[in-house]
Amino acid sequence: MQKSALFVIICLFSVFFALPTIAQNESDERSLLNVENGISISKDSLFKLNLRFRMQNRFGVRTESGEDFSIEQTDFRVRRMRLRFDGYVLNPKIQYYIQLGFSKSDMDLDGGTFAQPIRDAIIYYHFNRNFYVGFGQSKLPGNRERVVSSGNLQFVDRSIANGIFTLDRDFGFFAYYTLPTKGIAQYQLKGAINTGEGRNPSPGDNGLSYTGRFEYLPFGGFQNAGDYSEGDLEFEPNPKLSIGFSLNVNKKAVRSRGQLGSDLFQQRDQKVFILDAMFKYRGWGMLGEYFNRTSSDPITQNALGATRVVWVGRGHNVQLSKMISKRSEVAIRYAEVIPSEEIRGFENQGEEATLGYSRYLNGHRIKIQGNFGYGWANNEWILRNTSNFWFGVFQVEFGI
Repeated sequence: MQKSALFVIICLFSVFFALPTIAQNESDERSLLNVENGISISKDSLFKLNLRFRMQNRFGVRTESGEDFSIEQTDFRVRRMRLRFDGYVLNPKIQYYIQLGFSKSDMDLDGGTFAQPIRDAIIYYHFNRNFYVGFGQSKLPGNRERVVSSGNLQFVDRSIANGIFTLDRDFGFFAYYTLPTKGIAQYQLKGAINTGEGRNPSPGDNGLSYTGRFEYLPFGGFQNAGDYSEGDLEFEPNPKLSIGFSLNVNKKAVRSRGQLGSDLFQQRDQKVFILDAMFKYRGWGMLGEYFNRTSSDPITQNALGATRVVWVGRGHNVQLSKMISKRSEVAIRYAEVIPSEEIRGFENQGEEATLGYSRYLNGHRIKIQGNFGYGWANNEWILRNTSNFWFGVFQVEFGI
């Protein structure tokens, strides 16, 4: 933690000490400082650095049960604290993206002993406007809600379906290609070959993860890359739709949810299929996702008889939203996770319904959000079920 904090301080001081020098060098018109999108420093076509930060401060409560409104849990914390660097070096075709996280939940602490501040660290090479490749650690081309930045969400967090079935981040090779067409429709192909072990993996076995994704945009591109930003803040004047299919095969996976989850006692091959869609039109927005994870033998045991399972099954997430003014939005969500029959004794079916309100002071960068919802398990939605609960969350996001 001390090293991470020291690194941030050094980076910030380096940037701030550099700003006066660049700003005062009026005779060198090839140097440029821009603060419209974070802090951007460039030098000819040889160097560019964009610096941005954001934080999410949160307060939340959860009740004891559906009918007992006593507070079981309070949630006061910095949910996310991110520092992001991106740009290019030597040539605009050679780009980089680095993102560090410094809140407790950002570091994926393992028993409180192993901090992982590195979220993204990847180098891209752009062959042309339609084709580029990457090497490093980044989000896999999986479900849309996960690839959407946590700073561009219309709820304070992603759905429970995403939590169980997302592919998350991994280290390896990435490729992205947009098929050129004569019409307005767009076709996008995305692929990745990775370790299969998630963020910051240690040297592992020869089992790798293979991901492919296809996206179809029949009405052309969204304004401001809105197919990967929740809510129709742009008030799209024409209907916009993006449909995506992803398939991930993770060979010899060592964790219960592929790149995420607890360690299994034995390796297991896993497959995840994802279908999702984003639609926007005149302030209306809709996001839908379907997940399915399979494994031929999802139950693992150790010599003492303890059991850990691969989370196989299916999940759904549906979100519908409406901008009720230029800066205010209401949204509803229903999400569900359903374990397969063979692991029903180890994992529960879960469902959540959520109502959200967002006040956008400066788009997604500065916003105030409130969520209220109800969660239940195993189809027992009645209030007296002790495993059910009500929850409420208030969150402020602030960034540049």
